[in-house]
Amino acid sequence: MPNTRAPDGNAIRTQRTRERILAESLRLFNARGEPNVTTGQVASALRMSPGNLYYHFRNKDQIVEHLFEAFEARIGVDPGEAFDGPAAMEDLWLYLHLMLEAIWDYRFLYRNLDDLLARNRRLRTGFNRMIDAKTGTVAALCEALVRSRSMRASPEEIRALARNVLVVSTYWLNFQALRGVRDDVSPRDLGLGAYQVMALVSPYLVGEARAHLDRLSRDYLE
Repeated sequence: MPNTRAPDGNAIRTQRTRERILAESLRLFNARGEPNVTTGQVASALRMSPGNLYYHFRNKDQIVEHLFEAFEARIGVDPGEAFDGPAAMEDLWLYLHLMLEAIWDYRFLYRNLDDLLARNRRLRTGFNRMIDAKTGTVAALCEALVRSRSMRASPEEIRALARNVLVVSTYWLNFQALRGVRDDVSPRDLGLGAYQVMALVSPYLVGEARAHLDRLSRDYLE
């Protein structure tokens, strides 16, 4: 017999309130920097009492941890397996673009990264897990390029290249902020970030894959 029990109204309201708190916290953290925002300011922005907020989240670190979980899920995109050079190039470019887009949407994590990780061991573990996964994905895409004879690189070079890709993509938006880039990002800005990362890959490419990268890059260089 099918379950016809009505949804729990209190559970739905609780979930919606938690989502509102997380969304407003993300907005304020991105706009002002996480160290400059208190839970009281989040509650005030939502026109709720601090006690109501504390019912859902005991402290700010717990809010940050939940936002990181959402970010990790968002960035955990698997590009799948590509079987030829141009397809692998497209997948890697799109993968980098989506990764930079997610980093931008959760940019507060990166603007205060050292302090956040120093004070929160769970967050540090999560970031290391995420970086390991992303490095493995980039290495796998490079290996697909090697198998299709679109890239010449040894296993050691691929490992170093994958780490360098993660270093540049992780700190690209911080570099842009240092250079005085405005506090919003367009698809072109994200594409330029992807191009900067792909510039690390291009010396290893050969044949049609190199030509394909040149075509992909043209829009961001003209």
